[in-house]
Amino acid sequence: MPGEPRDSRSYFGYLNPIDSPAIVMAKLILFNKPFGVLSQFSGDEPASTLSQFISVPGVYPAGRLDKDSEGLLLLTNSGALQHRISHPRRKMAKTYWVQVEGEIDAVALARLREGLMLKDGQTQPADARLLREPDLWPRNPPVRFRKQIPTSWMEITLREGKNRQVRRMTAAVGLPTLRLVRIRIGPWELGSLHPGQWRALELPEEEEQLRPNKKPQKTSTQGRGRADRSASA
Repeated sequence: MPGEPRDSRSYFGYLNPIDSPAIVMAKLILFNKPFGVLSQFSGDEPASTLSQFISVPGVYPAGRLDKDSEGLLLLTNSGALQHRISHPRRKMAKTYWVQVEGEIDAVALARLREGLMLKDGQTQPADARLLREPDLWPRNPPVRFRKQIPTSWMEITLREGKNRQVRRMTAAVGLPTLRLVRIRIGPWELGSLHPGQWRALELPEEEEQLRPNKKPQKTSTQGRGRADRSASA
């Protein structure tokens, strides 16, 4: 009707009257990246890229997760949010569950916490603790074990992003990584997403509201596989 404000609807259904003060909403996708999938939308083998799982237009990874690592990967259409998540100076914490070959002892944990000298420099202190074997999905392909050598799990939190850092750190203390799963980036957690599933959120794009301690609002859940039950590394 004449005189009534027009409206526009965003990709996820956010209703915003055009004639009222605009609030720009950033898209944020939480994706459980399966083993063997690249953190990009194109590649020589399309079956091993993000395009096989995510069809939302205009979103790009905020940081990376190696092909042989699993777990949480964030994607967004917001340059400001991407910068806040992935820029090294922001030091956003990233938490991993790591299965290693060998038994983790107090000496190894202390070295990880203090920082290690790698080929490309000293690592910053990390949070590291022993972890009971978590209840995770089976990996495909399965992890290859050596029967005569035990395995154990730890949780590591980093605030920097050297290339393949977690794997190189565990190797430096004599504990080669067998499986690596990222479970948290800043305030965003993998939760109950299964491999190949993703969950969509909307966040207001004002600078002060992109701070990691803000709780995002859940708006959509999609993905492949089973239903959702409640840098690189």
